This record gives sequence, structure tokens and C-alpha cells, in this order.
Amino acid sequence: MFNVVLVEPEIPPNTGNIGRLCLATRSTLHLVKPLGFSLDDRQLRRAGLDYWEEVHLQLWDSFEALRRAQPSEARYFFVTTKSERGYYDAQFRKGDFLVFGRETKGLPQELLAINANNCITIPMHGTRSLNLATAVAIVLFEAVRQQQRA
Repeated sequence: MFNVVLVEPEIPPNTGNIGRLCLATRSTLHLVKPLGFSLDDRQLRRAGLDYWEEVHLQLWDSFEALRRAQPSEARYFFVTTKSERGYYDAQFRKGDFLVFGRETKGLPQELLAINANNCITIPMHGTRSLNLATAVAIVLFEAVRQQQRA
């Protein structure tokens, strides 16, 4: 239904949990290298439970490689704390790419700068960020919710 992109993920249990979210929503999980772990990591598989083998997973050497492989009309939403536009203000469509950055640093500044019109945020108070799997769940299920109403 959607495409979840993790750019240089670092923490295996987050990626395992996100894989389960993707499976539950019939979404594709795209992992952009370098990864901070091996795909054979025990923690990754533990978080993904016995579902990991069913996750539709694509591995990319770079974000540009991912982008070049998609149709020119593909739409991307970059989730960052460096935006004022709430995720709930975006109008998601099936097939959209929801792009998330590393747990410790987020998305690269240059990627955000050239995609400023497509950046969205999860408003929050009292903390500078959320767990990556939590952030993916919030945005992904809003996108799914919008499709249920379409």
C-alpha cells in the first residue's frame, strides 16, 4: 500500500518492529545502506518475530539509487523534526514513499534542503524526538487511515 524508507537505520529492534508494521499494512520496507547492523542480526529477527521472512523488503545502496528505480511521478514525504508542516496536513496516496532517517541523526540536511516542500513532522512537546518505530507507526497509520476514507 505504501513504501516505508529507512535511511541508514542503526538499531535492529526498531527495524524489526517497522518490518512488522509494514507487513500489517501491506507496505514495502526499503532499507538504504549503510545499515548499522546485519540483516541476520538476532535482535532484528527477534523484533520481527516469525513475520520477518514475510516482509516485502528492498535493500538499496543509496537513496538516489532507490529514487532512480522509481517512476518519475513517485511521491516522497520526508519525516523530520526540522519542519513546521504536520504529518496530518499531508494528503497521502497509495504508493507514496514515507522517508525516515537514522535514529541518532535523522535525515541528512542536504536531503531535507532539496526536498523542503515535502518535509513533514510529528509535533511533540517535552522531547526532541520519538522512537523511530513509533514515528513510523504514527505516520504510516495516518496514511492508511486516509486511504480507508478515500
